[in-house]
Order: sequence, then C-alpha cells, then structure tokens
Amino acid sequence: MSQEGFWEHQEQANKVMQELKGLKNIVEPFLECVKRVNDAKEFLALAEDDEDLNTQLADEAAILKTQIDDLELQAHLSGPFDGANALLSINAGAGGTESCDWASMLMRMYVRHADLKKYKCEVIDILHGDEAGIKNVTLRIEGEKAYGYLKSEKGVHRLVRISPFDSNKRRHTSFASVEIIPEVEDDTDIDINPAELRIDVFRASGPGGQSVNTTDSAVRVTHLPTGIVAQSQKERSQLQNKVQAMKVLRARLLALRTQEQEAVMNKEAGDKQKIEWGSQIRSYVLHPYLMVKDHRTGVETGNAQKVLDGEIDMFIEGFLKTKPEDRDKRLKSRGNEDV
Repeated sequence: MSQEGFWEHQEQANKVMQELKGLKNIVEPFLECVKRVNDAKEFLALAEDDEDLNTQLADEAAILKTQIDDLELQAHLSGPFDGANALLSINAGAGGTESCDWASMLMRMYVRHADLKKYKCEVIDILHGDEAGIKNVTLRIEGEKAYGYLKSEKGVHRLVRISPFDSNKRRHTSFASVEIIPEVEDDTDIDINPAELRIDVFRASGPGGQSVNTTDSAVRVTHLPTGIVAQSQKERSQLQNKVQAMKVLRARLLALRTQEQEAVMNKEAGDKQKIEWGSQIRSYVLHPYLMVKDHRTGVETGNAQKVLDGEIDMFIEGFLKTKPEDRDKRLKSRGNEDV
C-alpha cells in the first residue's frame, strides 16, 4: 500500500484492501484470545479463595470459549473460494404449485438470513410459478465469506406440511433443490470462446402490474459445448445484464470443472463417496409436529418457524464442524427415515 502509484489502479487497490481486511479478521481475534488467556492466568494466580475474582474468571472463561469456538469455525473456511460472494439458485421440484410455494419459502429464508448476517442480497433472475410461488430463482449474496458459509446449503430440501392449496387439508411432501457456487473474478482461469456462446434477449418476467418490464432487457447466455445456461434480468440495461450473466456462466463453468476433478479423485480413492446433488440434506416438518433436521450432521430443532425466518447458523456450523466422511456415513445410514 505504501508503494508509489498503488492508488492509481483503483480496482487492484480495492482487492488488496479486501485481502488485508480478511487477514486482519483472522489475526486480530486470535491475538485478542491470547491476551485474554494470559490475563486470566494472572487473575487465577491471585484468585485463590476470592469469590469475586472467581466469579470474574468464570465469566471470562465463558467469553473465551465463545471466541475460541468462533476461531475454530473460521479455521474450517480456508478453501480457495470460501471468501467469495455466493450465487445461490433455488429450483422447485415436481409437484406444481406446492413445490413452487416451497421454493418461494426457501428464497425468503435465505434473504432473511442474509439480512441477519448483514450481507447484501439481490435477485439476478427469477421465474414465477403459474399460480403462486417461484419455479426458480438466482440470488447474488455479497458479504465476508458468504460462499464459505452457504456452501452447506447445496442439495435437496424437503418440506412436509398440510397444503394450503389442498381443499381436503391433506399432508403433502414437497422438494426444492439448492445450488450454491462462488462468484469468481473475471481473471479466473476459465477460458470462454465467444464463438461457443448463444446469446438471447427477452423481456424480463414478473407478476405484472406497474413494475412490469416492457423492453427486451433480460439476457440469456448458453454455453453450447456444455449446455450450461446463465441469465440475468435484474438490470434495466441489456449490457449490464449481459455482464452479470457472463459472471454467472463463468462461476458455473468453474463449478463444473471442480466437480469433474473431484469425480476423478473419488474414482481413484475407491470407496470414498461424494454427496451428490440429488441427496436430501434437510427436512422441514410442519405437520404433524414441528421439526427441522439436517440428515448429514444430525443437527435438529423444534423451532421450525425460527429456521424459516433465516436463523440457520446452527445447521451451517454443524456442517462445517463435521468431517465429510461422517456426513457421508449419516446420509447412507439414514435410509428411509422420516422425521
């Protein structure tokens, strides 16, 4: 930062500043814990039978435990893209309106979670259901280690409830899949040949009303060799939507390459199994009782409404602190269990 001309290249300078902030967020809490431990040792030597000092030490120990638990959690977020922003997509499963409504409930849950974490959340692309809810949506979630935390949400989410769309008030089971990929920089080692792209423009979808878009500003980009599609309709400018769609495409191509590399490694490893996209990772039961349970970690709670209001940290932390092989074993042994 002290080098001459550092601030002349604003974009690069901002990247360095962001990196500095991330490093400080690791080092400073650690040094604070070390200082607290040393102070506590000195108090311990003086405490002996002093009841007030012993009470202070107990309070200090509780604070230290919380801080050390936070540091331990941060240690699990050391992947190459854990510090990146997240692109989170929700797709309704088979089941028509019921599944579309469940997808909209999940969208609300993640938007509320982003608010609680002080993340910035915006809708890049959305396709509304025919009667209610949404068929699919892509959210861009910007914040410190957003991808690192939210990568735990990838998989199939299952809802059990009395359907509000069933006049006979029968219990229904709905599914929606969540895809989570990191937003990557333009200089990432992903080569995209413009000749292999098909770019379509269309009118942004919406429920109608005064805010309905009347211009063909939405952009869909198809990567012909892989069939991967990315689209954006959040901006009013066609050019801006194309830039955003290309970012999503680049991220999805990187995710595909990573999956292919993991598949080769898993094949060589033999018995090591990978959690696949179709795995049912979590069940949300609203009838005949209330429970949300993560099948990979065993973490569960009876406060389903709290979870649907965005408080999912318990599941994220459980995922990060559980070894991958243990998560695989739980999914395999779950069988046909019904929470």
